[in-house]
Amino acid sequence: MIEPMTPEIRLWTPEGFREDEWAHAENADALSGNGRFILPLQAFLDLDPEVRRSAKERLGVMLQPGDQLEKIADLLDQLSLVALAFPVFSDGRSFSKGELLRGRYHFEGAVRATGQVLVDQLPHMLRLGFDEFEISNPVLLKRLEGGRTGGLGLYYQPAAVSEPKGPKYSWRRIRNS
Repeated sequence: MIEPMTPEIRLWTPEGFREDEWAHAENADALSGNGRFILPLQAFLDLDPEVRRSAKERLGVMLQPGDQLEKIADLLDQLSLVALAFPVFSDGRSFSKGELLRGRYHFEGAVRATGQVLVDQLPHMLRLGFDEFEISNPVLLKRLEGGRTGGLGLYYQPAAVSEPKGPKYSWRRIRNS
């Protein structure tokens, strides 16, 4: 029997590829060890409030598309990272969560995209305020290794990341890169 290959997952930020300091954990038992851990939503909510406060620098939470962001809205000051899952390319609910984290809740920690992060989605994720990406798509890995993030140079909607106004229209913006 041939074992299916697990795709390579690499962490990319706008500064380039780097080692991932975070590990995904299934429950809070991981916090008894050293390191930084991303917990599923319910495991994070089940933590004692004092543990959440004291472990902030080591604590992240994973939100699936169906998870309600409002469940952690009042606890964002107890998190260093929020990971938003993209289990399939056709489910965009995590895009909305990313925009809400930055725009409505002013979350200053890391916002990470996990799962199906694809070539055409990356520029939009960057504009929404995502700043870490678990990349497994081979085409995107190759592009990022070559320093190419893609995207269009002209867009009309404002975003979490400030951009200069276009030359003639107050509603037109031009991408910096």
